[in-house]
Amino acid sequence: MTLTKEQKDSLINQFQRHEGDTGSPEVQVALLTERINQLTNHLRMHKHDESSRRGLLMLVGQRRRLLAYLRKKDYRRYVALAERLNLRTK
Repeated sequence: MTLTKEQKDSLINQFQRHEGDTGSPEVQVALLTERINQLTNHLRMHKHDESSRRGLLMLVGQRRRLLAYLRKKDYRRYVALAERLNLRTK
């Protein structure tokens, strides 16, 4: 259920701002979004898996905080990232 090394490397390469960037908000949000999508699909099949549901809610909260930070710091980067990941914006 976790991201494989190849999936993670691919996402990092798509969203990194410079060579070797693994910690920018864009990369973190992209990784969280992929993990959220995986957990959402898992929970569609396993409706009573409460521990995974709790983990999903924690990941969504972390992504929400990172997006709020990015929105406050650089709105254009926030909009571009939300558009690339097909995230709803307010």
